[in-house]
This record gives sequence, C-alpha cells and structure tokens, in this order.
Amino acid sequence: MSTGKKIILGIVGLILAITLVVVGLGAKVYFDVRGSADQTYESVKRKNPAKREQAVDLEEQDSFSVLLLGIDTGDLGRTEQGRSDTMMVATVNPKDKKTTIVSIARDTYVPIVGHGTDDKINHAYAFGGAAMSMDTVENYLDIPIDHYAAINMKGLKELVDAVGGVEVSNSGEFTQSGYTFKHGLNTLDGDRALAFSRMRKEDPRGDYGRQERQRAIVVGVVKKLLSMDGITKYQEVLEAMESNVTTDMHFADMKKITLNYRDAFTNVKTEQMQGEGFMQDNISYQRVSEDELKRVQDILKGELDL
Repeated sequence: MSTGKKIILGIVGLILAITLVVVGLGAKVYFDVRGSADQTYESVKRKNPAKREQAVDLEEQDSFSVLLLGIDTGDLGRTEQGRSDTMMVATVNPKDKKTTIVSIARDTYVPIVGHGTDDKINHAYAFGGAAMSMDTVENYLDIPIDHYAAINMKGLKELVDAVGGVEVSNSGEFTQSGYTFKHGLNTLDGDRALAFSRMRKEDPRGDYGRQERQRAIVVGVVKKLLSMDGITKYQEVLEAMESNVTTDMHFADMKKITLNYRDAFTNVKTEQMQGEGFMQDNISYQRVSEDELKRVQDILKGELDL
C-alpha cells in the first residue's frame, strides 16, 4: 500500500481504515466494528441548507466531501466544548480515482455562519459544534460539505497507546510539555504523541508545522493498524474510538465507501491553504488572499464535479 493511501485512510477516518483491515477476518470482527461505528454516529442539525439540490448517492459513486476535525478536548482535564485545533477538507472523486485534502489553518479569519461575527475559523466549533463548522467551511470555500468526522485529543492519545505506540520523523529537536523530541526518528506513546502534536510556538512554520506533525502521528497509527500487530489490537482500538470519535456517517455509508471508493484512495493530492499573519485587537489571525482562496475553491469544485 502506498504512503499516499495510508495517509488518506488515516485522515478520512480511522473507522474506514479499521473497516478495510478487518474485511474477511470473520463475523465477530465485523460485528464488533459495526457496533463501534454505531456508537460513533452523531447527526448534525444544520441551520443553513447544503449547497446541493440532492444528497450524495454513494451507490452511484458521486463525488463527496468530508470535513475532518481534531478537537482540543478530552485531555488535561478539559471537558468544555473545545475548538477544532485541526481542520481539513477531503474530497473523494471515484470517477477520476483521486482524493484531495486541503488543510485550513485554525487562525484563518472568516465569517462564522450562524454566529454573526468574523473570527478564527476554529471558533466555529466552540460556538456551534460540527454543524456550525460545516456551515462556516461550506460558506467560506463555496462547496458543499457532505459529512464530518471528528476526534478529540484524548482519542488521539488512546489510539496511539492502543496500537502500542508509533514512530514519527522529526525535522528539528524541541521540548514540549516536559518531553524532548530529537531530530530524526522518535517513538511515541500516547502522552508523548499529544506533546509532539501540540508544539507550535517554537516551530518557524507555526501552525503549518504543527499540522504536519499531527499528520505524521495519524500515519503512524494507520501503519500499525495495517500491520498484523495492529490487527491483533483491534478491540483496544475500537474502545478508543467509541468514546472519542464522532461522525454523521452511518456504518452502511462506511461500507459503501470501502467497497465503491477504494480506487480513489490510491491517488492522493494534498494542499495547504496559505495565509499571512496579522494582528487585530491584540489577537493574531491568518488572512487568506482572494487569489489563494479562489485557487483552493477551484481545485475543490473540480474534484466535486461542480
């Protein structure tokens, strides 16, 4: 399996990765996965209608989009609603056998749909959960957001521990939360993975560097899931997901995606929406230029056949 396929399986949702891993491994595993997937389901009630006249038909292999959220709750005693520390939009186009992932900086300054203010895009989740995040991203990128998948920080920690730790490559030595990460290959347990994913202020790339490290952890988890060692730990992985992952995709949807969209995961393109920092009322934001926004919008619209 190519590195690109491993990346997209991890990002689109660890549920899909686990579903692929357990295909053919027996009825008990299948029903365990279905039971866990049912527990992750959480519908959204959106105030703004989606930018589609008809819902996506997965049987007909329509192109679709997923908003991917990493939520900053669930660890260090945090219990509040939280904000979406990580935001990505994935489009999956089975006809072109292509998947595109766009990362959005959490400090991007946008209109928050349903809240009546302009603010950091990650505040949409704090104000109105997944529904307001979907509406805000949909309005900003001018594309339909068909589904969402979210995982909190406690879930990230538990997933890393469930697979027995992960290996990641680090581009420069740094210390975070009492842990030191050397240049090169590092082995992380759950607590170290959280610290590794958090560092931002010392990184010359800021939030863009942090997003890269978060993706490295996800890839590390998926590599373990796709190994025999990962398969033997599937029950621990499912337990970690049940209380830390939410999505509006039913298990039936996941099965259809697994069966009908597999080839689209073999050709993965990643994009980072670039902005420039500015200060307003002593708060730091990222402003994306009109040209950069249009560039990303055109890419996503093309992948969604709009």
